[in-house]
Amino acid sequence: MAAYGSLAAALHVVAADQGMSLTMVVTPSDPLRHATISSVLPHRETLFVSAWHFEPRWRIQGSANNGILISGTTPDLRQLPAVVLGWAEGAALDDIAQAAPFDILTGRFEVPDGNPADVIASEWQWLLKDAKESGWPEYEALIKAAHAEPKLRKLYPYTSHWALSFSATPYPFTPSFATLLASQGGAYTVKEWWNGPPLAQVATPAEAISMATDRLPEHLASASRTERNND
Repeated sequence: MAAYGSLAAALHVVAADQGMSLTMVVTPSDPLRHATISSVLPHRETLFVSAWHFEPRWRIQGSANNGILISGTTPDLRQLPAVVLGWAEGAALDDIAQAAPFDILTGRFEVPDGNPADVIASEWQWLLKDAKESGWPEYEALIKAAHAEPKLRKLYPYTSHWALSFSATPYPFTPSFATLLASQGGAYTVKEWWNGPPLAQVATPAEAISMATDRLPEHLASASRTERNND
């Protein structure tokens, strides 16, 4: 990076060697470790590329109006230009992923119009992928059980300190009615909010999900029944 003067310049050179043209933006505060590029798609935010301090590894991350869509790390700078260019030129996420020989998809899909129902569905897909990769079977079982319950699947899922909560809207969050925590060994704790006192501790995720649905506020439960009837 020092030889080229900045990470942005190094990416430009690597891209040119591959027949691509990149116009990266230098980060003045740390030019050797950070560079950015914007996208032609208005719902996509600036893509960030950053270098590690003590070894040759680079991280790439791109967010949109509904959260982080791509994120990954590679030890080979030459693997980045096609990903960066795809993001900048508005390529589909699957096409960007095919250009990357390392995992970059977070599980979220794009919601250009910000439709709340699609944002919620996208967040569930991210949460399911994240739980699968967590290496924590009890936590994964809890997320799967919550997603399998139609009343909860209609709500926006969010986590804090590995505690699962639900909101009627993506942003801002509505008041919590149930927060669920998995424990190593299989116990599940039900709270009203993530740092509140325990309401119960049960042995299975199914029991925790049942308690959460029983605590659904009437207006949310009614909305779920109406949607099922309309379907």
